[in-house]
Amino acid sequence: MMVRRTEGKARALPIVAFLLVVASVFATAALSGRSGDQDARPAHRKVRAARPQTRVGAWSAALAGGGTAVVDRTIRMVVHPTIGGAAIRVRLSNRYGAKPVKIGAVDVALQKSGGDAVPGTHHAATFGGTAVRGTTLPAGADIATDPLPMSVTADQNLLVSVYFPGNTGPTPRHWLASEITYCSTPGNHSADDTAAAYPVTDGVWYYLDGLDVAAAGARGTLVALGDSITDGARSTVSGNTRWPDLLAARLRERPGGSPYGVVNAGLSGNRLLTDNGTRYGVSGLHRFGHDVLGQPGVSAVIVLEGINDISVNRGPRGPRGPLAARDLINGYRTLIGRAHAAGVRIYGATLLPYGGSLPYTAAGEAIRTYVNHWMRTSGAFDGVFDLDAATRDPADPHRLAPAYDSGDHLHPKDAGYRAMAAAIDLDTLTSGSSAPGRLPPPGTPRAG
Repeated sequence: MMVRRTEGKARALPIVAFLLVVASVFATAALSGRSGDQDARPAHRKVRAARPQTRVGAWSAALAGGGTAVVDRTIRMVVHPTIGGAAIRVRLSNRYGAKPVKIGAVDVALQKSGGDAVPGTHHAATFGGTAVRGTTLPAGADIATDPLPMSVTADQNLLVSVYFPGNTGPTPRHWLASEITYCSTPGNHSADDTAAAYPVTDGVWYYLDGLDVAAAGARGTLVALGDSITDGARSTVSGNTRWPDLLAARLRERPGGSPYGVVNAGLSGNRLLTDNGTRYGVSGLHRFGHDVLGQPGVSAVIVLEGINDISVNRGPRGPRGPLAARDLINGYRTLIGRAHAAGVRIYGATLLPYGGSLPYTAAGEAIRTYVNHWMRTSGAFDGVFDLDAATRDPADPHRLAPAYDSGDHLHPKDAGYRAMAAAIDLDTLTSGSSAPGRLPPPGTPRAG
């Protein structure tokens, strides 16, 4: 069992330590062959060594606080792994909880459809080799289950069911899941095959922090850090058409499949520089340690965040001064320094156009344009993906292209998210080499 207590709510701390533990557990796991017979084989015969297993993130959700209390109910949540593997672990977090919470059961099964599980696929989780029943997760702490003897494939939905026997109080949650979550009648229904005992649905993930797998030949975890655009706002519910989902699909389509897990650290309403209340969470700067560097096997991160800072004209000086482009640039430089100190590659993504949306202002557009030009030309990031150029209207570059606009002129629709994923150069992302950013259009102001 792993329970990790965090220090305070305002700054998310990394949980990297467990990587060393799981590496030692899984590095020698044999996936093929009979090691006991190898000494008896003729010396001239070559024996193919089993590929070592590496623990990587297969799915994650960025949490905030202030969710509805759960009282003697089971919550069944849909999880969409981006990489296959074995010995899966479920990670729960009370990082933003107000009080300790009792966990009565954790169960993982393959999804049949909706809230129904494939019969015979249930796996009851344990903590530290003992049954989950009665486990208490302290306020501010994270916990990971023991590895479950269950193999999963990428793009195959799982159902994670968690029973809370008491009153949780306000819950840590991810409030815009773009997925259906099922809430039961009183009692433990975690191992139920059908959703008959789950009459209530919503679109929230509760306490569920992530899922990781031990995957043969895996090379790392790619993290997408952002706001509602990374979170997939206005994408098809249950469609897995957020741009990180579609990026993972592109990676899997490469010859030999993908050796990377892709996890989503997008949080709707989130800002890069300043905290935004319990619903929208602590800032990207404050949650970078946990949501990015704390991912198992993290190798690279794509940062697409800052449009909410621009929209509310809120800088680090608060009421004492409006946001300036240099504030966002300083924030990005801070993330770059932290990523490089941890040996993680970090890529910038240019901010999408938002002309015509409710928060649009000429002053905000000037900041967005300035920041995008800095990203393209400064060389500060390990590479830059020009999502602005990929989604803007050629006839009016301050707006999303009509074919990509969900209708609010701020968030893309599925086609827009697909264009974003297509604009990410996979060789740059996975090789660690930097690619020059695209030149800005004529008339773009130069960063000083």
